[in-house]
Amino acid sequence: MFRQLTKAGLAGLLLASSLAAHAAAQESHAWLDPKLLAAAKAEGGTMTIYSSTNEGEGLPLWALFTKATGIKVNYVRGADSILISRMMLEYRGNQKSWDIAQTATINKMLPQLLVKFDPPEAKNIMPEARDPGKLWYGVYANYNTPDYNTQHVKAADLPKTYEDFAKHPEWAGHVAIDGTDNEWLKAMFEYYGDDKATKIVKDIVATVKPIVTNGHLAAARSVGSGEYWVGLNQYTNLALNVKLAGGPIDYFVLDPVTLFFGQVGVSAKAPHPNTALLAANFMLSKECETFLTKFGRIPTRPDVESNPSGIVKQMNTKKVLTVLISPQEEAKWQHKFNELFKGQ
Repeated sequence: MFRQLTKAGLAGLLLASSLAAHAAAQESHAWLDPKLLAAAKAEGGTMTIYSSTNEGEGLPLWALFTKATGIKVNYVRGADSILISRMMLEYRGNQKSWDIAQTATINKMLPQLLVKFDPPEAKNIMPEARDPGKLWYGVYANYNTPDYNTQHVKAADLPKTYEDFAKHPEWAGHVAIDGTDNEWLKAMFEYYGDDKATKIVKDIVATVKPIVTNGHLAAARSVGSGEYWVGLNQYTNLALNVKLAGGPIDYFVLDPVTLFFGQVGVSAKAPHPNTALLAANFMLSKECETFLTKFGRIPTRPDVESNPSGIVKQMNTKKVLTVLISPQEEAKWQHKFNELFKGQ
C-alpha cells in the first residue's frame, strides 16, 4: 500500500511539475498566437528585420524569437537615416525586401511604406507609445537627458537647469552633443519659448563650446571613457548601456525631458506578412521588453521595471515632452540646430 501511494504521489508531483512548466512557458510566450504562428510558418519560416539596434542586443533578442517559433531571422543593422533611405529606394523599386523595421524614426517614414496593424500586445504599452494611425508602436522609451563622466565631474557640481551649463567655463571643449538632436532642441523651444531657449542655447555654446559628434552610442562611450566629461543631451538608455557595462558614467534629469520611442513598424510590401505581424507583437511583449532592460533600454510597458528600477518615475518628476516630428519639421529644427551649434 505504501509503495502504491508513493508511486501515486510521485506521479502527482510529476504532473504538477509538468503543468507548472507549461504554465510558465505560456506566460513567457503570451505573445505567441498559435494560429498566427502556423500561418507564419506556412510562409517559409524566415523573416527580415531592418533595425538600428546594435547586434550585441539585437542578435540575442531575436534568438529568443527563433527559439520560441522556429522562424529564422535575417538581421540587417544600420543607422536610422541609412535604413530609411534604403527602404525608400526598395519601395520605389517594388522590392519586397523587409518584413519589419525597428528604429527611432519610423514616425518620419512615408505612410505608404507601412501597413496599419493592431497587435494584441499594444494594449499593454503606454498610450504615448501607440501611433493613433496604427503605423508604429513604441518598443522602448527614448528619454533624453544629459550625462556625465563620474571621474571628471562631481554630482554636487551638476547643473540644476540648462541655464546652469553657462556657469561652467571649465568644461569648455569637454562637452558633447550629437549633431542630430533636433527633437531635443524642439522640446527646449517648446518648454522655454523661442526667445529664452535661443538665449540659453547661445549662452551654452559660448561658454562650454560643445563638440558636435556623430552617433549617440559613440558619444555615450566617449563620455564613459573620459574623452568628454559631459553630454549636453543623450539618449538615457545609451548612457545606461555604458554604465551597465562598467563605465564611469551616469545621467541627470533636467526640465524638459524629451521623449520619443524606439518603434516597430510592418512593411506594406512584407514578403512574409503573417510572420511580420507575429514578430511585431513579440517586440511589444513582456518577454522582449524585459530582455532589453538588460542593456539599459527603458520599457514602454508599465508591467516591466526598468534597470535600474525607478527610472520612469524619476523622469516624471520633471516635465516630459513627447516629440514626434515629421520630415518637414525635422528639416526646420535641424536647420535651427546647425545655426545655433555650428554657425551654419
